[in-house]
Amino acid sequence: MKVTVCIGSSCHLKGSRQIVEQLQYLIAQNNLKDKVSLGGTFCMGNCAKGVGVTIDDKFYSVTPETVEEFFNKNILSSF
Repeated sequence: MKVTVCIGSSCHLKGSRQIVEQLQYLIAQNNLKDKVSLGGTFCMGNCAKGVGVTIDDKFYSVTPETVEEFFNKNILSSF
């Protein structure tokens, strides 16, 4: 599974760094390091919707407050 977080200017201001850190922690906590590839990219073109995150090219909008729910629903439940 490939997870990509937007780290462009707008998303950085909306908390992309915290989201990356939380996802790194949750991936490690659930022993998914060998199953989930976490990366970053610049602008995804959906700046108004919050921090852009894709899972295998499917777009999601995530905030630091919703990242754990996002992880449980869209990443952890796939394994």
